[in-house]
Amino acid sequence: MQSGKKMRLGVLGSGKGSNFVAIAQAIQSGSLPAEVALVLSDMPEAGILQQARDRGISAQFIPPGAFRTKLDPTAESAFIQALQDAQVDLVVLAGFMRILKGDFLRAFEGRVMNIHPSLLPSFPGLEAWKQALSYGVKVTGCTVHWVDQGVDTGPILAQQAVPVLEGDTVTSLHQRIQEAERTLYPETLARLAQGPWMTKVRPTSNA
Repeated sequence: MQSGKKMRLGVLGSGKGSNFVAIAQAIQSGSLPAEVALVLSDMPEAGILQQARDRGISAQFIPPGAFRTKLDPTAESAFIQALQDAQVDLVVLAGFMRILKGDFLRAFEGRVMNIHPSLLPSFPGLEAWKQALSYGVKVTGCTVHWVDQGVDTGPILAQQAVPVLEGDTVTSLHQRIQEAERTLYPETLARLAQGPWMTKVRPTSNA
């Protein structure tokens, strides 16, 4: 990565934006050499949009269409166009509650990252912390991974373990996993921003 060239992030989220805030704070502190170019949401009142605007970051709601778990073709095209217009190097999913496949992943091949609240490949899918508690495991955690055409099946980049404590509830376990996420996600992004991955994404040029 050239001196002065920061990794440009496009962040997608559907909720409060706690992982986005952790990323933004890491950027502000200097521990993550990146910039958030754009925040997009499929929910008009999502807290992540206001968190971005409070920081002077461009934030947009794009209607997702009629489907419940994925973007319709018009919405998918709008998300792709917005991210391409913002010239993002990496698409970061931060609590984005729709499955991305097809054209979206082809448009950003090898450049879509997610964080999942379990130690994949254990407990993929929704509410992984509930799955872990119900199954009775003693350790769970979170995983940063590349997004592929499957559900939480992409190559793993980093993991952090979280113990399941005696007397844990769904809420208490989820909260501790979220705390781990807010550390692991910025750290993983920082490694990418300072490593050979950026050279592949943005080849050295005189531009």
